[in-house]
Amino acid sequence: MIILAIETSCDDTCVSLLEIRNRKLEIRSNIVSSQVKLHRKYGGVWPFLAKREHQKNLPIVFKKAIKEAKNPKIDLIAVTFGPGLEPCLWTGVNFARDLAKKLKLPIIPVNHVEAHIFANFLNHKSKILNLKSKILPAVCLVVSGGHTQLILMRNFGQYKILGETRDDAAGECFDKTARILGLGYPGGPVIEKISKTYHLRLKIYKIKLPRPMIYHKNYDFSFAGLKTAVLYDFKTRPPKIRKSKIYIREMAKEIQQAVIDVLISKTIRAAEEFKAKSIILGGGVVANEELRIQFKQKIKKEIPNTQYLIPNTKFCTDNAAMVALTGYFHWLRSKKREIKIIGAKANLRLK
Repeated sequence: MIILAIETSCDDTCVSLLEIRNRKLEIRSNIVSSQVKLHRKYGGVWPFLAKREHQKNLPIVFKKAIKEAKNPKIDLIAVTFGPGLEPCLWTGVNFARDLAKKLKLPIIPVNHVEAHIFANFLNHKSKILNLKSKILPAVCLVVSGGHTQLILMRNFGQYKILGETRDDAAGECFDKTARILGLGYPGGPVIEKISKTYHLRLKIYKIKLPRPMIYHKNYDFSFAGLKTAVLYDFKTRPPKIRKSKIYIREMAKEIQQAVIDVLISKTIRAAEEFKAKSIILGGGVVANEELRIQFKQKIKKEIPNTQYLIPNTKFCTDNAAMVALTGYFHWLRSKKREIKIIGAKANLRLK
């Protein structure tokens, strides 16, 4: 079976063709056209500008993906229909609908958050369905764009949201704090890059930021307070210090560590409470190298019998290969083997 997938939930135009034979997968093509440079001057994504770019880029990216996959016979179409920016989602949904109608193919709507979980299984060359008994139940941490969620996964397609952000998500916190420091957009990668240049011997300003809700009994997150703490500290410093490389490095390191501490603490506690066989990470923020390393160390130390699944970094950010694989699993579970899309759902919840 060959699945064509389309992903336009935010500012990346993505098309992929995934082949599954005997339940083994091969990514025939996985094309991503990024709009980061376009939105950088605005400090964030403008939905209708992103929509316009998707409309322009989708036919181009589609043709490139088909050519790279050597013009295969497509059996199924999968498309992200939420959550995300509604104008962007509609662009992908309408393109998929038209294509499905033209090719007379079944179409499967895919939840973007669920796709980030399934991105982990793109790493596996073994028969993917054989993983189920080894990794479930699992606690999944998805940190992508405006989403920071802890999810209990009892089975493929069976989820319970344990906690989520009450205000700013982790990715939004990185973007906003980077803007305060004058570091540009997107914030996560630039804060990570600067953090790598920091050394303990440079800790001159003794910056200490809060770890919001880290000791709360629930599994919700809140990063707006962390952003505010950065702003207050920044404003109290003399202009000369604000602009100094040492201050920026120390602050970037502390921002990154504050976010990591909260994410790890809540995820480990959830895994222990729900007796998870595995911890599964997904989303653009988990491409952060320091987060990946510290998660691995903490799991090994505190819950060594728990498996640790994390996608290859190229599958952490938005891509259509993860959408294709998620669509395949829903196609397997669908009795009619056909699902009609009603429309884009910007605030779609994972159930």
